[in-house]
Amino acid sequence: MSNPNTQALSDAGVSIWLDDLSRERLTSGSLAKLIEEKNVVGVTTNPAIFAASLSKAEVYGEAIAEQKHRSVEDAITEITSDDVAAACDLFKGIYESSNGFDGRVSIEVDPRLAHETAPTIAQAKALYERVNRENVLIKIPATIEGLEAITETIAAGISVNVTLIFSLERYREVINAYLLGLEKAHAAGLDLSKIHSVASFFVSRVDTEIDKRLDAIGTDAAAAVRGQAGVANARLAYQVFEESFASARYEVLSAAGANVQRPLWASTGVKDPAYPSTLYVTELVAPQTVNTMPEKTLDATAAEAEIRGNAIAGGYDAANRVLDKLAALGIDYNEVVNLLEVEGVQKFDVAWNELLQDMAEALKGAK
Repeated sequence: MSNPNTQALSDAGVSIWLDDLSRERLTSGSLAKLIEEKNVVGVTTNPAIFAASLSKAEVYGEAIAEQKHRSVEDAITEITSDDVAAACDLFKGIYESSNGFDGRVSIEVDPRLAHETAPTIAQAKALYERVNRENVLIKIPATIEGLEAITETIAAGISVNVTLIFSLERYREVINAYLLGLEKAHAAGLDLSKIHSVASFFVSRVDTEIDKRLDAIGTDAAAAVRGQAGVANARLAYQVFEESFASARYEVLSAAGANVQRPLWASTGVKDPAYPSTLYVTELVAPQTVNTMPEKTLDATAAEAEIRGNAIAGGYDAANRVLDKLAALGIDYNEVVNLLEVEGVQKFDVAWNELLQDMAEALKGAK
C-alpha cells in the first residue's frame, strides 16, 4: 500500500525521486520498499552521495577487493556504475510503464570536468556505455562549458539530467541546449521518443544564501522576505518551462516524437529549522515535474505534507514581486545565482576528492 500523501503528490503530476543511492539500499531491499510504499519512481546521485556510500567499507569490501589492481578513478567508475546499473534494473518496470519518463537513475560526470566541454562529452558517452542501461541519465552541470556538452550528448541519443541550475537565464540556455540537441538527433535520424531529459533547478541553496544577506540587512522589510526566494525562483522557472515547451520550435520536435525536458526540483531538504520540513515539496507541486528528495524530506512528506494540488499555477506575479522586493533591498539576483553555481561546482569537487582519497585508502587495505 502506498502512502496517501506521496500518492497525492504523484496524482498531482509530481514524480518522486530519491536523492540517494548505495549498495546497502539495493541489497537490503530498502529502496524496493520505498518504491512500494512511498511512490518513489527514480533515483538521483552525485559525488557527495557516492562518497558517503563508499565510506561504508563493509558493504563494498568484496567489490573493492576486485578493483585493487585498477587505478583509483577506474575503481570508482566500476563500483558506482555497478550500483547505478543494479538500480536501473530495479526500476525497469517503472521505466517501461512510464514510457521512459520515470524509472530513471542518474550518474554524474567527473565534476572536475565542469568547465571542459570535450572531456565532458567523452565521459558522458563512456558512462552511458559502461552502465549499459537505457534508463540511465547522465548528469552534466549547467556551466557555460556544459551547455555544448548537453547538446552533443542529447544529439548522440543519450538522455541527460542537467544539474546545478540556479538562474532563470541559465535555465533558458539549458532548454535551448536540449532543443538544439534534439534537432541534431532528428537530423541524424535518431528516434526522439527515446531521448529524455530533466533540468535540475536547485531550491534550498537559494534561500540559504539570500536569507544570510537578509539577516545582515536586519530590517523588518528584510525579515518579511526570508524563506521566499527559493520557491519564487523555482516557480518562475516553471513559467519558463511552460512557455518554452509551448513554442513553435518545440511543436516541430514534438510532432517528430520528442519529449519535454521536465523541471526537477533539487536541493529540497530544508536547511532552516524555522521553515516547514516539506516547504520545497508542497509549494512546488505542478504537473510534469520531478521532486528529488533526501530520505528525511521524503519521510516528512509521507508523514505530514498537505498536498493541495497545483501550487504554482497563478503564482507568477507574486513570485516576481518577491524578486522585486529583494532587488529593492539591494540584493543582486544575478550575483547570488552566479555565486551559487560556482559554489555548487566547488562542493562537488570537494566531494569527488574525498571520494578519491577514500577509495585510495580502501584499495591499499584491500585483501
